[in-house]
Amino acid sequence: MIPVKLMVFDLDGTLADTGADLAGSVNRTLQSLGLPTRPDPEILGFVGDGVRKLMERSLGDAFGERFEEALKRFEEIYAEHLLDHTTLYPGVPDVLRHFGAKEKVLITNKTRDFTLAICSGLGIAGFFKEIIAGDSNDFMKPDPRLLLPLLGKFSAGPAETLVIGDGVNDILLARNTGARSCAFLNGLGHREKLLRLGPDFTIEKMIDLEEIAC
Repeated sequence: MIPVKLMVFDLDGTLADTGADLAGSVNRTLQSLGLPTRPDPEILGFVGDGVRKLMERSLGDAFGERFEEALKRFEEIYAEHLLDHTTLYPGVPDVLRHFGAKEKVLITNKTRDFTLAICSGLGIAGFFKEIIAGDSNDFMKPDPRLLLPLLGKFSAGPAETLVIGDGVNDILLARNTGARSCAFLNGLGHREKLLRLGPDFTIEKMIDLEEIAC
């Protein structure tokens, strides 16, 4: 086990299984515009770099000229459906309570309004000292400028900081900051891509985090 002062969590695919609502909202958007829908797994492969990239990739080159229209429509639809099927992964409430004395922040590339709605709806907002979203700054994960100021704020060295996430950007955020990384292998991210990055730790279940950090 390693001593940890600061825990940095991702949201989509790490704390919350948001996949069904994201894919469903993208396809509702495409349908509403008279465009062909996509298989859910394909859409979920587009997740991780924020809403704009999600819609850009979902439209593809063939329908790129409809981006602004599609983005606006998606934001309307997702706001109505973001908690239809979204749930916390098993063990998440127990883990957040277990590390109740630790400084915890949430860093996501998701839009802030959506992030706060999900965290509040699932009852986890109060666990975090800070919630940093994709539109909170001019930069997003894996830019180290998101995390470096927090090390000083919470008096945590890089080796005492653990970034937990299911995406490539989470592992790269840790690496770019000098922090430790823990890949959650059963989220929305691509398992083999995560393993190829060589994270410091891997977990199959969120509850396994209790065996890594102290």
